[in-house]
Amino acid sequence: MNSALPYFRNVFDEFRRLGQLFGPSVVAQLCIAATSALRGMAHQAQPAQRDVVLRLASRFAEYTGWMAQEAGSDAASLWWTEQAVQLAADGGDDELAAYALIRRAELALYTGDSVATVQLALRAAQQARSVRIRGLAAQREAQGHALVGDRDACRRALDRGAELTAGAVPPDGADPVLGSIHLPDLTAFVAGWCMHDLGSPAEAVTLLGDGLDAIPPESRRARARYGARLALALANVGEIEQACAIAELVASHVALIDSATIRADLLRLSRALNRWPKNPTVRRTLPRLAIGLHTHRTGPGTPA
Repeated sequence: MNSALPYFRNVFDEFRRLGQLFGPSVVAQLCIAATSALRGMAHQAQPAQRDVVLRLASRFAEYTGWMAQEAGSDAASLWWTEQAVQLAADGGDDELAAYALIRRAELALYTGDSVATVQLALRAAQQARSVRIRGLAAQREAQGHALVGDRDACRRALDRGAELTAGAVPPDGADPVLGSIHLPDLTAFVAGWCMHDLGSPAEAVTLLGDGLDAIPPESRRARARYGARLALALANVGEIEQACAIAELVASHVALIDSATIRADLLRLSRALNRWPKNPTVRRTLPRLAIGLHTHRTGPGTPA
């Protein structure tokens, strides 16, 4: 058992890397198998080790939920996230329950439900113990406020999130980190997202800036997510050539990683670029975006 746990811990990090390179259905099936294996190990583990095994299983289950969302299955995403919460609770960790509320808020955000986004984020902030999770909750709250154009509430939440995340103690590495690890400046990314939704694309461009270059080439999913938002902001300030160049990069990544969430941004970007139908660069880019929008594979389902 002692020798197996470090192996599974390293495997989790590898699966996260795979999730940046390949489609969610492939990675999810690997995570499901690892979750099942660790559940079996927990039944045989000594009491001192059982909690560690269950907490690690919960991280695999939570990542399966994220891959399900990327595959376009919100129901499967919620199911796997709840499985993760239960596994973590059985292992003595109730912090994942707070993070699960942030994940639910994200699902609400992508459906345009600003009220649920804010309410779930506030519940997460109240329930969370760690500074980092409270910071992530504040960022999600800000995105909810931005959806309805509440600039003051959005900025207050952004400031709170920035203060909390700046003061967060780095994790010790024993348990995998919850939330994004591939965006070098998550605070700037969320702020840029909010400014665009508030109707200030120029501010969004300033905030997002050159951040795309800071994301490693192998982090395709993170680069596509960041690039889609940057391209959308550029298009809405009339920087069409730059927007199209980044849009084509995003479309090429989406064809490989198959992301429902990024595809939603590509659709908005395609509509924004359609305002310049006679621009030759736009006319070249739109068919490539259409290919990215068409790419879709079946992800993990919820067991019967």
